[in-house]
Amino acid sequence: MSLLEVRNLTHRFIDKPLYDKASFDLYKGEHMGIVGQNGAGKSTLIKILMGEIIPDNGMIKWKRDIRIGHLDQYAEINGTKTIIDYLNTAFANLFELEKKLNDLYQEMVITGNYDLMEQAAKYQEKLETSDFYLIESHIDKVVYGLGINAIGIECPIQELSGGQRAKVILAKLLLEKPHVLLLDEPTNFLDKEHVDWLANYLTVFDGAYIVVSHDFDFLEKISSCICDIELGTIKKYTGKYSDFLRQKEHLREDYTRQYVAQQKKIEKTEEFIRKNIAGVNSKMAQGRRKQLERMERMAPPVFTHKPAFSFKEISLSAQMALRVNDLEVGYGKPLLPKLNFTVSGGQKLVITGFNGIGKSTLLKTLVQRISIVAGSFQFAESVKIGYFEQNLTWEDKAKTPLKIISDFYPKLGVKEIRSRLAQCGLKNAHTSQAIGTLSGGEQSKVKLCLLLLSSCNFLVLDEPTNHLDAETKEALQKALIQFKGSVLLVSHEEKFYQTWADRYLNIEDCI
Repeated sequence: MSLLEVRNLTHRFIDKPLYDKASFDLYKGEHMGIVGQNGAGKSTLIKILMGEIIPDNGMIKWKRDIRIGHLDQYAEINGTKTIIDYLNTAFANLFELEKKLNDLYQEMVITGNYDLMEQAAKYQEKLETSDFYLIESHIDKVVYGLGINAIGIECPIQELSGGQRAKVILAKLLLEKPHVLLLDEPTNFLDKEHVDWLANYLTVFDGAYIVVSHDFDFLEKISSCICDIELGTIKKYTGKYSDFLRQKEHLREDYTRQYVAQQKKIEKTEEFIRKNIAGVNSKMAQGRRKQLERMERMAPPVFTHKPAFSFKEISLSAQMALRVNDLEVGYGKPLLPKLNFTVSGGQKLVITGFNGIGKSTLLKTLVQRISIVAGSFQFAESVKIGYFEQNLTWEDKAKTPLKIISDFYPKLGVKEIRSRLAQCGLKNAHTSQAIGTLSGGEQSKVKLCLLLLSSCNFLVLDEPTNHLDAETKEALQKALIQFKGSVLLVSHEEKFYQTWADRYLNIEDCI
């Protein structure tokens, strides 16, 4: 029996059809990855499974009494608890049982009623079989595995960044060990070593899980099956991510062959009908016409247009594009020791270091979004910066992508803006929707479009691949390889930059 049954799922988001009579199952111990282009409906599917969104039609049926753990890619925690207090709530039922045991012992001491000893023994056995006395060890394992120790477990949750909070929520979910985990982009806020740890943890996880991710190396390690959302369908493939790619490509080729063969047959039949409908073979022609009318015609193969990026470069004559001297960054007080480094003209430098160390703060300081604490930095006079910020924040979430681009570049006509957005992989139907209604990947494509339209010779990129699908990441990677200016990149995806980065600066070495 399956843990989850999805039958005839049909749902539209505003005027965009996401699924049409889609069905699939999740079985005990199954490790499922969810993939699809940006805007296909991956995060929406998770919300439907959680009951946060009611679908237009179809059935969602979970097995009775099943415990589900859910991580949202925009997760938040309210409250003033410390990290360790919050993590301990994963074992709240055991701490309550310990309290009951201590109360029984107290009562026996006061009343001398040792008939309660049998009940106390049952409580004690339950605590031992549930590893109650190893809770601290279990918490330490997850805290170090996800890099939470770098934050400090006594840190109040209200002081954490969004990514750090999501990391703490994930830690609690893993400690709770639910029957099913629903994880939406869990690697977006993790560094490479923590992604590797999570992959190893999930690979041996006893329960089932459904994971939405654009990190395909991660999916390759953790998945036993893949659900692909494409053109209104949800198709389940058995095997790892690489197995899914091979199967999907084979099915595409097979479908294309069948479609071409059917089109040739239709063309040949129609030609026969035209030549013979009024002649001696009229009856035969009429029979062929009826056959054509009864034929179930295959839809033409429609595969998503791949994005193509090209940066609007201007020449960079400076030999030294950026010089950083004893720079201290932070909000009022320094997050890091003094930084000293340079970026030469045309050099591509990747900034690394654990999540939360201050990489984004450094970039925001260099593009003058926040003030320096101390020290200095100097760009060459000929430098023109193009900046990509990882946070998906907009002044007005009701604005459409068309309006956003038009406001920045008023000389561009609507046709040209639609064309530019299409080159970034944004479907025409989405260009007139409110930006706040688009998926994270679609919003990132709008931000990339703004960047591609700006003339620059020095790119400052903060986690540009978060939320992006495989085709868009590949297009961005090619564009950065071809870019002749300087690049300063923060990214947790080593595979994205390892073939073209000239140099690495690990901020951890500066501490």
